[in-house]
Amino acid sequence: MSTLSREETEALIAEVLEVYPEKARKDRAKHLAVNDQSIEQSKKCITANRKTLPGVMTVRGCAYAGSKGVVWGPIKDMIHVSHGPIGCGQYSRAGRRNYYVGTTGVDTFGTMNFTSDFQEKDIVFGGDKKLAKLLEEIETLFPLSKGSSVQSECPIGLIGDDIESVAKKSSAATGKPIVPVRCEGFRGVSQSLGHHIANDTIRDWVMGKRDGQPFQSTPYDVAIIGDYNIGGDAWASRILLEEMGLRVVAQWSGDGTLAEMMNTPKVKLNLLHCYRSMNYISRHMEEKYGIPWLEYNFFGPTKIIESLRKIAAFFDDSIKEKCEAVIARYQPMMDAIIGKYKPRLQGKKVMLYVGGLRPRHIIGAYEDLGMEVVGAGYEFGHNDDYDRSIKEMGNATLIYDDANGFELEQFVKRIKPDMVGSGIKEKYIFQKMGIPFRQMHSWDYSGPYHGYDGFAIFARDMDIALSSPVWSKFVPPWKKAVPEASQEPQKAA
Repeated sequence: MSTLSREETEALIAEVLEVYPEKARKDRAKHLAVNDQSIEQSKKCITANRKTLPGVMTVRGCAYAGSKGVVWGPIKDMIHVSHGPIGCGQYSRAGRRNYYVGTTGVDTFGTMNFTSDFQEKDIVFGGDKKLAKLLEEIETLFPLSKGSSVQSECPIGLIGDDIESVAKKSSAATGKPIVPVRCEGFRGVSQSLGHHIANDTIRDWVMGKRDGQPFQSTPYDVAIIGDYNIGGDAWASRILLEEMGLRVVAQWSGDGTLAEMMNTPKVKLNLLHCYRSMNYISRHMEEKYGIPWLEYNFFGPTKIIESLRKIAAFFDDSIKEKCEAVIARYQPMMDAIIGKYKPRLQGKKVMLYVGGLRPRHIIGAYEDLGMEVVGAGYEFGHNDDYDRSIKEMGNATLIYDDANGFELEQFVKRIKPDMVGSGIKEKYIFQKMGIPFRQMHSWDYSGPYHGYDGFAIFARDMDIALSSPVWSKFVPPWKKAVPEASQEPQKAA
């Protein structure tokens, strides 16, 4: 239940829209809405996955970010080459805290920056030869790598480099997969297209490459899809699945390997965590290999229990019994955490503006602690994301799509949440306003937040953020008294 009525929320949206010129106002009005749980399709109330208006600042990323930063980058035993100027590769290197096991520079490479380092002459004459030489050097320097991907930056699409031809020749020379990914940053609406492009390259260049090879399967083989192991999330989730008797054959991309991706078509069920980034490949495997997929949510005990039972329902009674045993074993731990933190957090209001699955998935974890989500939106969501969100959000909750800094600031001033959960680009705006903030893309250098182990950390972090004494002593710069100008005449130097 929102602190604002439906009429008040509608009035707030109208007030915020008044600053825009008429054309921009009409466009942005389509991306701001009041939640109505009775609506089955979100397209009746909100528009999503549209290009950002020029001049209206966005916090979205690009297609390159979606491919390199999200889908391909965490595959640990491959080398991911940022083909273009050095900045994109450096900015995307190790920024998402995709934890992995291995020896960096020997058999794992996720935190290293491999780039073709384009210069002006490469823009003029092309970078195909440079890329071919780079891939040759990679094989010499890092012979234990299992292959490479070529993540194309904006100039590659503009000058027409033939990365597919280079990849095929290099693959033939090394005997390893070299995957060309046409994820130039300017493509599409946001990083969401980069997810799709990356999924398509996995489909075309990876899936089926081990067909016909021996694989010892069991009736309980599953794959974790779309968990990027932020702060160890996938490990916390995998523990629960294995405790209930399932065999996790693959998890990707977080702490994932090329072999795991190739083995995934052998599993009995794909477990999809981030729907937005990996539904494409999950649908492909369902169509080609007949593998069903299930979206699950391991944020907070209520959703964990619900998801574990949904997963167990795909298997026999032995798995169902072990599922209930897992739930019972962790229930005292969850009761203790809620008993400790809920009295301190009860009734606190949170506004969320995040990417991927988080605007809807983490609502349940907040509610388990007695907190209320009073506004939520996606940076790069599609309407099927909002379809899934409508039932999770309370009636009259404010919904915003591709919101900009001005809109978020105005919403926060009016709704007055006790906490904001968003990304690094928004963090310092709200901290300067004196509002507790949690960076909900990479858990503010904490985590994991998934699973039972993760909920303990999540509850602690929310309490730390809200209970910090610094906020009561913080005065935003624009509220500080301006000293009166001295009346004495200035002396000559």
